[in-house]
Amino acid sequence: MADVKLTQVRKSFGEIDIIRGVDLDIKHGEFVVFVGPSGCGKSTLLRAISGLEDITSGELRIGDQVMNHVDPSKRGIAMVFQSYALYPHMTVRENMGFALKHAGVAKDVVQSKVDAAAKILGLEPLMDRKPKALSGGQRQRVAIGRAIVRDPQVFLFDEPLSNLDAELRVHMRIEIARLHRELGSTIIYVTHDQVEAMTLADKIVVLRAGVVEQVGAPLELYDNPANTFVAGFIGSPRMNFFEGKVTGHAPVNGGNGCQISLNGFDNTTIQLPLGGTLPAVGSEVSVGVRPEHFQEQGDTVLPVTIDMLEHLGGETFTYARSSGGVMVVIESKNGRELRSGQAMEARFDATKALLFDKSGARIYGS
Repeated sequence: MADVKLTQVRKSFGEIDIIRGVDLDIKHGEFVVFVGPSGCGKSTLLRAISGLEDITSGELRIGDQVMNHVDPSKRGIAMVFQSYALYPHMTVRENMGFALKHAGVAKDVVQSKVDAAAKILGLEPLMDRKPKALSGGQRQRVAIGRAIVRDPQVFLFDEPLSNLDAELRVHMRIEIARLHRELGSTIIYVTHDQVEAMTLADKIVVLRAGVVEQVGAPLELYDNPANTFVAGFIGSPRMNFFEGKVTGHAPVNGGNGCQISLNGFDNTTIQLPLGGTLPAVGSEVSVGVRPEHFQEQGDTVLPVTIDMLEHLGGETFTYARSSGGVMVVIESKNGRELRSGQAMEARFDATKALLFDKSGARIYGS
């Protein structure tokens, strides 16, 4: 079993703390994606799991063995990097089998493992080519094949698609998802691209400044973010945030609710239904609304003026602004009649809005 368990793992470079006490359980066969902005520590955390970086404190287990001081080659992991790192003078077959050959594995076993990996990855027609005769996507498949032949307990991917163009990235995401289904192996994958994370992951780990902000299934993080950081990072375009102040409490749809005066919208007041403890009158809050939750029949209205329209064929993203300069992004299926400079009412369903306190923490129950 290739469970991976991190307990209070920390990594520091001198006095600079990069990973700040990460606790994480990764079950055998899970596809886990680390996401976060540049500098958040996601690649450092992956390198600590691989053994390429020493852990300053805490414990790392792979299976039932503590791996803190185990050599990377003996951890049962295989790593695929952003750069393909192929030997230019070797053929595809030689590149894929090099690590096994170097380890003294019998020639027939190497050939069998390389042939099996080539079949999985569709590399069979390319086995006698050298890297210079391959496309970027083909080179990345060779790098993945080189990892497969080692039959690792855990695959580690460090932004493997960053060097590919947009169309090829989509194709390789499909290939990696298919590979996971076929192999059933544990995969830990680092990316700054939240679309990749949402597409591939069984579980997403959102990092900020070396701290895990939230862990969960992709749609769980999308629908129930713990704070404004996660809410803004997961989703493209990002969630709209409207600052305001609680002005009173009043029943909404037969339940508890609060009235909020929004900043920058000519003192527009909205009513949000809430469960549990209501925020105090006078407290500063942030209302989160995803672009797709604006709709023609929405019960809450924000007056805005259109700055720019992004027509994508089947949908339109409207970038608008309130009288006080607050930017609003609206997704619409019927945006062909809209024009830049046009005044409009941005309507949304209040039951879909999320409420956050001044610190950014989610006020649950909205």
